[in-house]
Amino acid sequence: MTTPLIILTLLILPWIFALCGQSMLHRDRRFAQSGAIVGVTAVFVFTGIGHFIKTMPMSEMIPSFVPMRIAIVYCTGVLEVVLAVAVLFPSARKKSGVALVLLLVAFLPINIFAAFQRVEMGGHSWGPVYLLIRVPLQVILVAWTWHFVVRGDKESCTVASADPAN
Repeated sequence: MTTPLIILTLLILPWIFALCGQSMLHRDRRFAQSGAIVGVTAVFVFTGIGHFIKTMPMSEMIPSFVPMRIAIVYCTGVLEVVLAVAVLFPSARKKSGVALVLLLVAFLPINIFAAFQRVEMGGHSWGPVYLLIRVPLQVILVAWTWHFVVRGDKESCTVASADPAN
């Protein structure tokens, strides 16, 4: 059940640090946006790696009639990590952000199924009550990714800029 807290911490903490840095260093708001983007990267690298560490439990989250469940878990893990890194690059940010939002939307029914099946993965073993935590978390991830990654700033926000004006 700690996974949702880890996800929220990974998402929000880089943004908070960037907000503090923005204030102390008198940077513009793109500095904080960079922190939010790093948070998205951290979340999806964390969850993507989870696909390789918890492969069997994750495969049980997928309905049994779906073929090649383990391959799906591996492929989606790779996809999450690749897209997580891609959001760090301004040229790929918007498209990779949209892809992450679509993944989150696609994964929601799987999380709902897993909760009703009480799969021993994360909080899903709690049953449907876990959805009171998981669904709002999914909404937060979608909104955060859309706001900071897809919509972003009109001007390009570079995460690792050497230019102090950025």
